[in-house]
Amino acid sequence: MEGALWLLLVLMLGGALVFWRWGSRSRRANELADARAEAQRWYERLGGQLMNLHGDVPAVRQALADAGERYNAAGSQLEQARTTNQFALARETALEGLAYIRAARTAMGIDPGPELPPLAAARGVGMLTKEREVNVQGQTFRAGPQPGNQTPYYYPGGHMRGRPVPAGWYSTPWWKTALGAGAGVLGGMLIADALFSPAFADPGYGYEAGYQEGFGDGQDYGDPGGGDPGGGDFGGQGDYAGGDFGGGGDFGGFGGGDFGGGDFGGGDW
Repeated sequence: MEGALWLLLVLMLGGALVFWRWGSRSRRANELADARAEAQRWYERLGGQLMNLHGDVPAVRQALADAGERYNAAGSQLEQARTTNQFALARETALEGLAYIRAARTAMGIDPGPELPPLAAARGVGMLTKEREVNVQGQTFRAGPQPGNQTPYYYPGGHMRGRPVPAGWYSTPWWKTALGAGAGVLGGMLIADALFSPAFADPGYGYEAGYQEGFGDGQDYGDPGGGDPGGGDFGGQGDYAGGDFGGGGDFGGFGGGDFGGGDFGGGDW
């Protein structure tokens, strides 16, 4: 009798384990199917928009070209995706393409369409709300909230080597070079410093003038003469003057403060 009870208990435990494993596999399969369908939905929407939009204005052409690049990338990611995270990446790429579609529609002077889910890469970076112009090493860089002949390149917002770059229209896609290596990184950092610091970016301001006003005499920016900037960081605190460029910090004295609690004025500039 006792042996029969033990056998029954073992059978019950075995059955419970099999049922749990089956349920777990079923949940994973459903999650995978949902992630695939979600990515596919945004991908197809992006493709439909690309087929129906055309324009000769430089800002429109550039935004549509960027959207097309994201469409091709999302298609490749969908073909290779096997996990929910991979499908989520394809979804993000398609959404970024749709952000460029909205920019193209704005440049065409038509309704940009419904709002999109927020991009994970652009979370907390905010957007430009006024024109900004700065001279960096003899070159003029402009940015603003609207497209124009001088600002034909749209950027949906993101992070460049850990610092936020707000969404808006730019005179040149300097962030693409800054994502590389070598001199391009340094140049991109200088442009970002100049464009996104209030003391720098008023029209007519130069980088050199902004540097002097933003930092003041005798205040150093790391230690460029010691082999690396400040022993591996800027300002000697592991980031830019005791903070960072994305949250809870500031631009190390650029304009005398931060951008509204660690981002760009709570979502804009």
